[in-house]
Amino acid sequence: MAITLRGLLEHDELGLNALTDPEHSLQTAITWGAVTELLDPSKFLTGREIVMTTGVRQKTAKSQAEFVRTLAQADVVALGFGIGLEHESVPKTIIETAREVGLPVIEVPYRTPFAAISRLIAEALNADHVKRIENLLKAHQKLAQSLLSSDLERMLDELAKMLHTEVSLSLHGEVISGEFDEQRTWHEVPVATGLRDRCTLHIAEPYTHDPIVEYAQSLIGLELANKSRLRASQRLANGQVLSDLASGTLSGSDAAVRLGSLGLDPQREHSVLLVQATSHSERLQTLPLPADLASQVTAIIEDRLVIIVAHKQVQQSIERLDEYLATAGVGAKVGYGGRYSNTTGIRWSYFEALESLRHGERVNVPTKLSLTSLLLAARDVPLQDLAAEALGPIQEFDQSHDSGLLQTLREYLNRDGSVGAVAESLGLHRNTVRYRMQQIAELSGYDPNVTSDRVQLWIALSALELG
Repeated sequence: MAITLRGLLEHDELGLNALTDPEHSLQTAITWGAVTELLDPSKFLTGREIVMTTGVRQKTAKSQAEFVRTLAQADVVALGFGIGLEHESVPKTIIETAREVGLPVIEVPYRTPFAAISRLIAEALNADHVKRIENLLKAHQKLAQSLLSSDLERMLDELAKMLHTEVSLSLHGEVISGEFDEQRTWHEVPVATGLRDRCTLHIAEPYTHDPIVEYAQSLIGLELANKSRLRASQRLANGQVLSDLASGTLSGSDAAVRLGSLGLDPQREHSVLLVQATSHSERLQTLPLPADLASQVTAIIEDRLVIIVAHKQVQQSIERLDEYLATAGVGAKVGYGGRYSNTTGIRWSYFEALESLRHGERVNVPTKLSLTSLLLAARDVPLQDLAAEALGPIQEFDQSHDSGLLQTLREYLNRDGSVGAVAESLGLHRNTVRYRMQQIAELSGYDPNVTSDRVQLWIALSALELG
């Protein structure tokens, strides 16, 4: 380590002699040896140096006293005064003033060049620097080895040992490793993952900057980026299986085997959660999940994040998921289906969750299996063709005339065919609503006033909104 004032005085070959009591500065590490003949060298000092001078410009007692006080204010470790040139001995004023301000004064004999003292200090600093580099390289190797041979948790444990304090890691405010005591004071270090994840390394105070933290930042960021890529790949692969299940091309024992390969036990009850981003849907591919959902099977289907929940605390998990998405800055809607067992149950729950998204809320509560859900689940039924045939002309008319027919139809179906309720909801006259319903009947070929036709329009509209 850097040489201290005590270490410097112990070099007998230098012949240094302490003229004032150096006790309070003996253990202070010396950062440099500054040689000066200036009356005021303060602008060239950074603190904890030993300042060496022959006093060639200090002709008066006043200048000598001011020089000592200047050094004391600059927080130097000691004054090394060279004798035998300008002064045969250290001036009395220098010694008396130094005692007043508590500055050690070291007599440097004529035979000892200042360069010899500076060389000792430089060699000690260089040895200290080399030692720090060696320790840093060893720490680098240890952190990298722990990450490659085990996991992120072990690497953080090693980092905590090196820093002699506790560390934890959080993503979007969710602690994913280590323990975070809110009663403690934490030093926060951002970690770049290359994605839009807000990752923070927390280091418990007291903490003194250590360059190993910068290397740990890089390792953590690299590991989390790798995990994100793996997560995206896994979700896309899982999505292929669940898409086949939803479309009906995968069923029976084949479905049970394929779902089992994903880590799902079809005999257990599951609930399907769907997350639909309002923007930047690609983030859902890599988005890490809160702890109570991180172990559940996830997938990507049609840009929606699918989470298949096996435990019973579904409502609690949904509330946590909604909070987490808001914290992560992901604008999204969450829908979920009921809890069912068997491969068919997972399929029904998926379509219930899909239908619940139509409500348009942040969190959308499902209804029990409806005719619409059953028809949507039967992918061999040409619902999209029905929707295009029935509603396509209405959509084209709306686009060319800005007529709002599709919105009026939606309100009419949602309000059980009440013309008055639709008029109040849309701020229209009742005759305007009736005229629009007549236009809808003419364009689509289905009369909303006829029960069977109304059902057709309801199913077509559901297929259009969910397709």
